[in-house]
Amino acid sequence: MSAATEPAGTRAGRPNLILLLLKARTFIALIVVFVFFAAAAPNFLTTANMVIMSKHVALNAFLAIGMTFVIVTGGIDLSVGSIVGLCGMVAGYLVLNGIDLGLAWTIQFNTFEIALLVILVGVAVGAVNGLLITRLNVAPFIATLGTLYVCRGAALLFSGGATFPNLSGNAEWGSDTFRWIGAGGVLGIPVSIWMLIFVAVGAAYVARNTSLGRHIYAVGGNERGAALSGVRVQRVKLYVYMFSGFCAALVGLIIASQLQAAHPATGETFELNAIAAAVLGGTSMSGGRGRIAGTIVGAFVIGILSDGLVMMGVSTFWQTVIKGLVIIAAVVVDQAQSRLEARVILRQQAALH
Repeated sequence: MSAATEPAGTRAGRPNLILLLLKARTFIALIVVFVFFAAAAPNFLTTANMVIMSKHVALNAFLAIGMTFVIVTGGIDLSVGSIVGLCGMVAGYLVLNGIDLGLAWTIQFNTFEIALLVILVGVAVGAVNGLLITRLNVAPFIATLGTLYVCRGAALLFSGGATFPNLSGNAEWGSDTFRWIGAGGVLGIPVSIWMLIFVAVGAAYVARNTSLGRHIYAVGGNERGAALSGVRVQRVKLYVYMFSGFCAALVGLIIASQLQAAHPATGETFELNAIAAAVLGGTSMSGGRGRIAGTIVGAFVIGILSDGLVMMGVSTFWQTVIKGLVIIAAVVVDQAQSRLEARVILRQQAALH
């Protein structure tokens, strides 16, 4: 059958089918990488590896959730990896030393207080990013690149570049439960996974069911239009960068707890994984579109890809190359989806007339 005699319904259905496949690309990629590594990597499907991999995925997912909101508003946050390192060092310092007030006075903290202070540090850095962008009109790329260096330098200054080891805590101060955050479990499920579930469900609820969520998407879709309709654009952007800092602080806290040590280089290149997971999950780099559920699936794809490559003995250099290619491919597919959606809408409008 020639194109000229092909039924109109068939011609119209092809873009819709392709669009459906593009929207489901993250799930398709997840199935492909899982099946591939299950067949190619030894011990990939063992229970122990699944548990370890789920913890790795959780760390990336935390950052990717925060990154999703930032990208949806049309921004970017390159500082999350450095915030992870800084917050890990803050946690290590507080566990080992507390805060010295001088004159033989030292404040010691229990595990809950340490976690709260670490989170406040992450949120504060996120607020600085937000204020630089909204009040001083610094481009998000430049603002967060600057805080990337500041936070990494601050992390190094905490210990002169050394590691804070043996973060087992002190029973007398109530910090001996610090290890539970990263290594503990509830009902056989790691605490970090429960934390991820709580954050992901909360973020999804905000995105879908609150005025703040609607404003976040409005700002990314058309910032000027959102401002004219009464949306407080600057406040919305400040909130999303603070939330991104919050997510990064959780990751720094969890890693320090898991390893029972804090190193200033922790979190290097984590921002690449977060961006890759968000974009692979359907978040548009031009803003205005993105879903938390898609981001979680994207985090699983990146996590399985990273762990599977390690298990197959692929060098870290090639792993970096592959992640870069994944980001490029995700952006190219996203642009193709946007163009196809525009074509489908135009065709539907033409059919109505």
